[in-house]
Amino acid sequence: MSALAGKRILVTRPRSQAANLIELLQAEGAEAILFPTIEISPFEDNARLENALADLAAGVYRWAIFTSVNGVRACEAVLRKGLYPATRLAAIGPATAQALRELGLHVDFVPGEYVAERILEGLGEVAGQYILLPRAEIARPALAEELLARGARVDEIPVYRTIQPAPDPAGLAALRRGVDVITFTSSSTVRNFVDMAGVDIGAARVACIGPITAATARELGLPVHLVAKEYTIPGLVQALKEYVYD
Repeated sequence: MSALAGKRILVTRPRSQAANLIELLQAEGAEAILFPTIEISPFEDNARLENALADLAAGVYRWAIFTSVNGVRACEAVLRKGLYPATRLAAIGPATAQALRELGLHVDFVPGEYVAERILEGLGEVAGQYILLPRAEIARPALAEELLARGARVDEIPVYRTIQPAPDPAGLAALRRGVDVITFTSSSTVRNFVDMAGVDIGAARVACIGPITAATARELGLPVHLVAKEYTIPGLVQALKEYVYD
């Protein structure tokens, strides 16, 4: 029997992106409870992105770096048409890389550790090169700052925003009754959870997809009980299976 059988596990991912995690949890016998703390909202009018995509189609950029599946989707119309041979693609992790491959594209680099700073290791010399970085409206500045420090010409363009939805009544009621685990898959899910539900989580364990998310949870006063070794949804479920519940 799976260690997750019968466990009540809160899923804070956006409703539109929660299916994979919910299915994996249910396959282990867990009760997955959806309580979305973020929604993804693309920008309807984004002149900067339109100009950048025209440059991407024209082969201006040496690298296009994608740090989320949402960034890929924002650029999908141009990416589907293919890229100039000189333009290279980097993805933060396997899910983002797969989203690019599904568009028929070759991914040139995926870092061994799925955090933005590790992408730098695979880019080589970037001085004087144009680099496209389509990201969330609020994103950690470390990657762009380091690229600029190395002499790259960076177009860091917000292509979507994360917004806080109204609390799901059923999810909130389930949380108040008590859950065994609360899962977080980004810093935004943590921040909005604390804003919506506070930090009094009773005996619930907190499970984070990676160290950046875990650091945010600790900064906001939540205990962190486990962090996935592989910063992916399957990696998070594996960490949940390996955790010793008392």
